[in-house]
Amino acid sequence: MNASDRRLEVDRVSKRYGDTVALREMTFDVRSGEIFGFVGSNGAGKTTTMRIVLGVLAADAGEVRWDGEQVTLRTRSRIGYMPEERGLYPRMRVGEQLEYLARLHGLSAAEAARATREWTERLGVAARIGDEVQKLSLGNQQRVQLAAALVHDPVILVLDEPFSGLDPVAVDVMSEVLRDKAAAGVPVIFSSHQLDLVERLCDRVGIVRSGAMVACGSVDELRTGGGELLVVEAPGAASGWAAELPGVTSHRVEGGRTVLELAPGADDQAVLAAALATGPVREFARRRPSLTELFRHVVSEQEDAS
Repeated sequence: MNASDRRLEVDRVSKRYGDTVALREMTFDVRSGEIFGFVGSNGAGKTTTMRIVLGVLAADAGEVRWDGEQVTLRTRSRIGYMPEERGLYPRMRVGEQLEYLARLHGLSAAEAARATREWTERLGVAARIGDEVQKLSLGNQQRVQLAAALVHDPVILVLDEPFSGLDPVAVDVMSEVLRDKAAAGVPVIFSSHQLDLVERLCDRVGIVRSGAMVACGSVDELRTGGGELLVVEAPGAASGWAAELPGVTSHRVEGGRTVLELAPGADDQAVLAAALATGPVREFARRRPSLTELFRHVVSEQEDAS
């Protein structure tokens, strides 16, 4: 397997806590140079999956592989992990902490100092290198947490809600870092509830529900599979005017516009006629669903089927 084919594979991983099933045959891969978005509701199994990849938790069944081989302690030492909960020592100074973590991953003292300078500068916290972590803002703590995941030059990045608490400038900085690591061939997997950011940043996305992968693919593939939406702006229409129209499977109002989902083969001209019957129609257009809309549809569809 050459470098461009290297991938992190999660293969039919299951985990149970007593009667509670946390993961059920979770399966996906993250390819070399790819940014993979891992999305799902709270409790869907994202963090459990990441902890199994890291070896923090043991799977009841299934396997995690890197480059075709089962992940070992040696492999895990080359993974950069950013937990959702702060994983830093609050009373330790930023620079000392990053150098300490780099040394734990096998870097020499000089290499650790150099990497600490590089990543604190890159992430905009070099001026705080002598401060205790607990004295930083939450956003700067998040930047230091990312530096801790990067300081040992990992071959895989696993990030749990890395954008939480960041301002727009910090989001841009972190996004650029993830793109650069992916461009260098590092597989990047991150979870996030900010689906607009996932849509903009990720090469592929996996949607998780109740411990299982329920949809996986590029954003374009997922959006195409989600069908089309019809957006109608009819200022004179009463609330719920489209709810009973034939072929309309769902409707909601967003910013004065009615967003409709039509069943396959439904007649959009009948919808237009109904809208015109209420008065002027300022907008009538088809569009693909956003990742947020797709996520809502996939999760609700799975709930209805369960």
